[in-house]
Amino acid sequence: MTISTVAGAYGTTPAGPAQPAPGPNALGKDDFLKLLVTSLRYQDPSEPMSTSELMAQTTQLSTMEQLTALTSLSQDAFHLQMRTSAAQLVGREVSYVDNEGESVTGVVSAVDFTTAPPGAVVGDVVVPMNLLTTLGAASATPAAPAPTDPAA
Repeated sequence: MTISTVAGAYGTTPAGPAQPAPGPNALGKDDFLKLLVTSLRYQDPSEPMSTSELMAQTTQLSTMEQLTALTSLSQDAFHLQMRTSAAQLVGREVSYVDNEGESVTGVVSAVDFTTAPPGAVVGDVVVPMNLLTTLGAASATPAAPAPTDPAA
């Protein structure tokens, strides 16, 4: 079975944590440490950096490290939430707009985690979650036949 992807206006990207590309002016922890060491190395001996200035810079470094860790943890939690939400779509009726602009409705048979955001498999098409337009009730499953009494 061939499964195609609905690219839509938003497109898809490979799976995995989405990391924003650092800008040209972005400084990391190592850059900050290099700047601090360089400023200490070349400071004026007659006016050395005060202890409070050094503590302030060390505190800034520590704060930056904690914010970086918090950002990473938040991204991991967001990706887990997306995967959980996607898994709950299986068996639900969804609608989306295909590449020709037509509204298509179908039941989600599986979830594709190889794309970001995860994609709902509707028929032979993988639809990224951000392109779903409506979500309906779970599809009705055929009722199990009533048990028969062999003595009757």
